Amino acid sequence: MIEYIALLFAFLIAGAVAFLLMSLPGILGPKNPNPTKSKPFECGEEPFSFPHGESSVHFYIVAMLFIVFDVELVFLFPWAVNFKEMGLFGLLEMAFFLGFVVLGYLYAWKKGALEWE
Repeated sequence: MIEYIALLFAFLIAGAVAFLLMSLPGILGPKNPNPTKSKPFECGEEPFSFPHGESSVHFYIVAMLFIVFDVELVFLFPWAVNFKEMGLFGLLEMAFFLGFVVLGYLYAWKKGALEWE
């Protein structure tokens, strides 16, 4: 039970630090707004148009798929470095892992997540 109390204490401290870091700039920061600060900033130039509409949700789906597959494939490097020491067991483990990666890719492909229209 003592482990759960320590975990609860860690969550409370993390929440307090997050709240403190998010609220202090609004309390202590300078408050002198002016029209120049309220204008959109675009690389030091006057904006030629304001953002219109919302971004396509498909862009975010493709970005998330990239991150997921990129993070999964990062595990290939340590495996390749230690391939000789792991032998056949390491090869079978990586084949199993890559099988799941390929299944995830095929699922995303079948669902149309990779189609850009």
